[in-house]
Amino acid sequence: MELKSKECINTVLRPLTDHVTIKINGSLTSEDVFRTVVSMSVNRNSVHSVATQYQNVACETSLRYHLKKLNMEELIISNETILLQELIKTLKTGKSYEFAADYTNDPYYGKKDSSNEKYVIGGQAKKSTNSFYSYVSLYIINKNERFTISVLPVEKHKTKVEYLSHFISLIKKLNFNIKIFCLDREFYSIDVFKFLQSKQVPHIVPVVKKGEWMKQILKGNKARSEQYVMGNSKKKILLDIIIDVKYLKGKRDKKGCEILGFVVFGVKWSPRKVSTVYRRRFAIESSYRMRNVVKPKTSSKNATIRYFYALISFLLKNIWLYLQKKHFTIVKRGPKVIDEDKFRFSMFILLIEEWLRRKLKVRLMVECLR
Repeated sequence: MELKSKECINTVLRPLTDHVTIKINGSLTSEDVFRTVVSMSVNRNSVHSVATQYQNVACETSLRYHLKKLNMEELIISNETILLQELIKTLKTGKSYEFAADYTNDPYYGKKDSSNEKYVIGGQAKKSTNSFYSYVSLYIINKNERFTISVLPVEKHKTKVEYLSHFISLIKKLNFNIKIFCLDREFYSIDVFKFLQSKQVPHIVPVVKKGEWMKQILKGNKARSEQYVMGNSKKKILLDIIIDVKYLKGKRDKKGCEILGFVVFGVKWSPRKVSTVYRRRFAIESSYRMRNVVKPKTSSKNATIRYFYALISFLLKNIWLYLQKKHFTIVKRGPKVIDEDKFRFSMFILLIEEWLRRKLKVRLMVECLR
């Protein structure tokens, strides 16, 4: 079997040409634009630098002009289809998957106006700014199936419940079942818990250690379960708290007990299994790190263009996992095992980069992986 660089780039470009519309008159095609943006991703270039580095790409002015034709609503509607077009073949309908949802923030240093005001989110200062373009993503955390299912731009006046509702509807539309839904502390709220319980969605959320009652519940050195009434002057909800206790034994240069508390609904698992399953949620953090490796550089305030760049960076990571599963699964009895060392993300990016260089009349360094 050979995995050629052409298969890598074609698998990336196909979902874009099939589901993203850019009307262009003249010799330039939408595929040329997508190919250029993919080149920006793998080389961490901007619109300006990619146009000066390569000869056979659209000029900077033309590229900016055509990228502004992208439609936000169209991208939001088709984002799942773009991300899933290839990898849906490897997922089984009717199967129960473990899911996670999380937010990631891209720093923004520009000004706000009527065109981007609802997409620029304030937050804790990071990388010398407290303004961000934020994205919320749905992710499968099963081993060998860690795919990003959907990515949505965060809007100022939309609630977390609205995004979770969209994700749960999507999961049902795809005919998947939810084994567990792992959320981080950002989703720790009465509204979120009431919504998930009303939809009978099994979930795990780490507790926020606020209030004397919660602090008392988390004291002790034994794994156990407790009940906790979370509420304010307007509403209340009864929560099941699962507490796992781990002995650090010098881990992270710490000793003593680590007490982990989780809000759990819909499953009857031991405290150790709850904390073990929740740890798999951190795979989504790994996906963000990989996505940042292939994120085009931009200072644009255009929310649609930024969202398009985000989709391509998540798409690249998905396609790599799909090709890894397709070509590097070891044929043997028992559960599937993927030989990950033979096809790292860096190798995938190198194959795409070298195909683009050849297309742009640059000497080829790597043609295929045997």
